[in-house]
Amino acid sequence: MKRLNKDVFLKIPGVLVKGHGVASGRAIDSPFPAGTIEMQAPFFTSMGINFEHIFYGTLNVSIAPCSFTIKKPEYTFKDIKWSAKHAAETFSLSPCVLIVNDKSYPCFVYYPHPETKIGHFKDNTVLEILSEFIPNLPYDSKLTLCLRKDEISVKK
Repeated sequence: MKRLNKDVFLKIPGVLVKGHGVASGRAIDSPFPAGTIEMQAPFFTSMGINFEHIFYGTLNVSIAPCSFTIKKPEYTFKDIKWSAKHAAETFSLSPCVLIVNDKSYPCFVYYPHPETKIGHFKDNTVLEILSEFIPNLPYDSKLTLCLRKDEISVKK
């Protein structure tokens, strides 16, 4: 594994936790059978994000008892009207690295801004990650997130 610059990245231990299944479309009661990420991806792609290897779902990584705050993400997309069922939303993406079993995966922190997602509670101890599909990764897996210090702060 290539060494990550400690001046740029903050390494945080995390645990993979179960999400709601709406991002991937796997939730039985999801109003979006294809998942929200597949519906949003064309907007992100049109704005310069390469989604070629991204799995259309999120990995939910708990960093509890730590919490995070989005500071200045590399990408922020405002007023994205990705669904006729909802008002336009704002999304931020911050490049990061996920380390699983000593293997590094370039990925993004995916952050739907709660102020534009009315009625949804956002837990600031769980980061949603967009990554390539990682096989054999069960819930409760321990992993490491390498976050950009200038884009995301973590409070211990």
